[in-house]
This record gives sequence, structure tokens and C-alpha cells, in this order.
Amino acid sequence: MADSTTPMDTPTAAEVASIASPINLILLSLLILLAYMRLRPAPPVTLPKGPPPTVFRTFTPPELKPFNGENNMPVYLAVRGRVFDVTSGRNFYGPGGPYENFAGRDASRGLASGSFDEDMLTKNLEGPLDTLEGLGPEEMDALRGWEERFSEKYLVVGKLVAVGIEGTG
Repeated sequence: MADSTTPMDTPTAAEVASIASPINLILLSLLILLAYMRLRPAPPVTLPKGPPPTVFRTFTPPELKPFNGENNMPVYLAVRGRVFDVTSGRNFYGPGGPYENFAGRDASRGLASGSFDEDMLTKNLEGPLDTLEGLGPEEMDALRGWEERFSEKYLVVGKLVAVGIEGTG
């Protein structure tokens, strides 16, 4: 076998182009990367922190007054004796909003008459609640519409009673 030009120890060209070619190594690396991306553990899902629980309570007008959105307080307003948490509508009912006069107050008469004036609010917070006397049927219908809208959109957090009524605080 002396006429053979290739010795037995030298690999042929077909053997040299083996699995270890650069393109195969790149493809293998991509395959491993894709498998890792697909099979790696997902980060734990963290739920957003919910709002603090709100306890239904009884308010008097002076107790309701601080809930006007100032000093990072929630925004509450009362309609026909029901106190609503309107904090999510702070841009309307909080400081600087068009309904800011109603924040922390009984808004019944003002909403019924469609007036945002200060004189629609009860001046004496220590006195009796507004009985809504003097409002006509159209104004009472408007007030019921507002109350229904608030009931659908906002959480009732309490009831409004006059100062001196038992069960306050």
C-alpha cells in the first residue's frame, strides 16, 4: 500500500466538515438560548396592593368636614344621609375641582338645585340636617338621579346624622 497518497492517520475532507462547524455551533447556541427562554421559571406574580379597608360608620357634619381631599385625606360627600367615598373622582370633588364645595359636606340641596354656591350648604354644622324642604318635584328627581349615579359609581362609607344623635363616632 505504498502507492496510497493519504496515510491512514490523516482525516479526509468529509471528516473535517463535521458537526463542529461555526454555523452549527451558532445554531446550537441559539437553540439552547431559545430553550432556556422558554423553560426558565417566570418571576412570581405580585398583585397590586389594595386600598385599605373602609369601615361603614356614622358621621356628623363636623366629623365629615375634614374629608374634603386636603392634606391627603379621602374625599367624602353626603347625599340624602348617605356618605359616599368619591376619592376616585378627586379631580371633580377634591380641591380645585368644580364640585369642591361639596367635599366633606352634605351636597343634597346643591345637587338637587344644580347650584355649586356656598349658600346651598348648611352653615351651622352643629345644627339639624337639611330636611330639603322647599325643593320641588323636579329638583327631588334630579337629586334621586345624582344619588343613583353615586350609588353606581362610588362606595357608601357611612351615614350622616345630626350632632347629638346616638351611634356617632
